[in-house]
Amino acid sequence: MLQVITRFPPEPNGILHIGHAKAINFNFGYAKAHNGICYLRYDDTNPEKEEEKFFVGIREMVEWLGYKPYKITHSSDYFQELYDLAVELIRRGHAYVCHQSSDELKGHNPPPSPWRERPMEESLALFEDMRKGKIGEGEATLRMKTTLEDGKMDPVAYRIKFTPHHRSLDKWCIYPTYDYTHCLCDSIENISHSLCTKEFQARRSSYYWLCNVLDVYCPVQWEYGRLNLNYTVVSKRKIGKLIANGIVR
Repeated sequence: MLQVITRFPPEPNGILHIGHAKAINFNFGYAKAHNGICYLRYDDTNPEKEEEKFFVGIREMVEWLGYKPYKITHSSDYFQELYDLAVELIRRGHAYVCHQSSDELKGHNPPPSPWRERPMEESLALFEDMRKGKIGEGEATLRMKTTLEDGKMDPVAYRIKFTPHHRSLDKWCIYPTYDYTHCLCDSIENISHSLCTKEFQARRSSYYWLCNVLDVYCPVQWEYGRLNLNYTVVSKRKIGKLIANGIVR
């Protein structure tokens, strides 16, 4: 019988709230109920917004709720493997380097990329230039040739950020996105059940697509209802503003 392996994968960029407590209980509780294990994996792919106090606060909240992670990992543990898989994705014809700006890519109906059918060798060379810091921020992204369930085409897999990372320091100047990182980290860690809230349902097809086109192990994604409460704030961004303005501790 397959061992149940789950993970709680928060971004270390803010203070957790009661909605995260539900997610912690779902992931750790489901594993515990089935004699499985649960990882605490920090999704640390955006160095501009991550701070040490958030890493500490997340671990303390998990422990305060009575859970002990089987292992604490970071998405950044796998930066090299993720990069190697991105190169393979380009080689297989499923990704390309695009020069559309972030403003052009906003919304659900951006114009199709004129670089979608560029030769594989050209994308490989440009992706290597991105890694070496030869292309400026915002001048190129790596995009995947797939469509999300909500109709959004070719989600971004890598973007350029000349920001040192708290763990890898200045080794990397390209960082993977959630759409690219999440399913592959789940695959690398042999997660059996990827449990997430309903707003990620639109990414389920790309989750399965990416694992399958790379011929790597593919976990199952299950969604559950997001926790919404009246008369309180269930948003890291809004809670961050309340703390910054001295309204709450």
